[in-house]
Amino acid sequence: MENTLRFRFCVPSLFGVEGLVADELRRMNIQDVRAEDGRVFFTGGLADCAKVNLSLRCGERVLMELGSFPARSFDQLFEGVRALPWENLLPRDAAFPVTGYSLDSTLFSVPDCQRIIKKAVVERMKSRYRLERFPESGAEYKIRFALRKDQVSVFLDTSGAALHKRGYRPAHTEASLRETLAAAMVKLSRYRGKGDFCDPLCGSGTIAIEAALAALNRAPGLYRSFAAEDWAFMDPALWQQARAEAIAAEYHGEYHICASDIDPRAIQIARENAVRAGVDHLIDFSVADACSFSRETARGVIVTNPPYGERLLDQKQAEAIYQRFGAALAEKENWSLYLLSSHAEFERFFGKPADKKRKLYNGMIKCDLFMYYQ
Repeated sequence: MENTLRFRFCVPSLFGVEGLVADELRRMNIQDVRAEDGRVFFTGGLADCAKVNLSLRCGERVLMELGSFPARSFDQLFEGVRALPWENLLPRDAAFPVTGYSLDSTLFSVPDCQRIIKKAVVERMKSRYRLERFPESGAEYKIRFALRKDQVSVFLDTSGAALHKRGYRPAHTEASLRETLAAAMVKLSRYRGKGDFCDPLCGSGTIAIEAALAALNRAPGLYRSFAAEDWAFMDPALWQQARAEAIAAEYHGEYHICASDIDPRAIQIARENAVRAGVDHLIDFSVADACSFSRETARGVIVTNPPYGERLLDQKQAEAIYQRFGAALAEKENWSLYLLSSHAEFERFFGKPADKKRKLYNGMIKCDLFMYYQ
């Protein structure tokens, strides 16, 4: 397939993060960027597909849109999918599982939609390959569909594993933070490698690791693989070029990033994750109680995700942490704070109203990012 061809792509995103994803894409000189609830669209070539997969920090995956059309009946869905040029995309041994969702649509049964889409692709492929059954023994070309208000969009998933799976965190503590959300928090804090950066409730170290990756300007997907790397119509040279350009764009400097936790086991896991991410030499890990925070700085930012306390007993413990941490931080100067919490009365226990709040989602948990400026 010609590398000059242009496609429409969709980047699903956590709610509240879409604007950050759009900003990232524009900074990559990606064209026609448009954000809406839960996803961001752009147009680009296959080289852009490789670059975005490697370099995007806050988006969840990169989907190549093949078509969009109204579908109020299974016949409309079948004919619309069969009209797409599958024979130009999928080889005869392609594995092509189908997944997706339906919102506010006449066709509300996801399993039935999956079955109809699969059947339509097979019927289209039969005319090209003269096969009745397809072995699906080769590379995976996962088909995703989004059915919203009777309008269906059909995609190929170029990423494979979600982009938040950087590859550095096979081990994690409970209630760990998704890497893409941690990267979004770092981005919102405006940390770019200057001044001190600290996470005093670091858990498995995700926020500090994402801060180190951002300071280095290291592509978060540099050392992982993507589904489209195995696709017949994508030139492997595009991925090689994207990786070479990402490595050439890295920064080299001295950074002051610290991460601590009261749990020694969490610190051990965080160190191991940082080693896998290749940033362990940039982060000062220590076992320490955030409620006794005593670090001095001329200019610094704290970005953290303390325990939420989803159960009643844990909630009381979380409230005590908020209160004690707030008291410790009140005695310190020059620290800005960006703290993620789902607690409706966080500010009351912390002892100070936030300068600004931003709604974010940690998985299915609705949270606020409480921002305190210096």
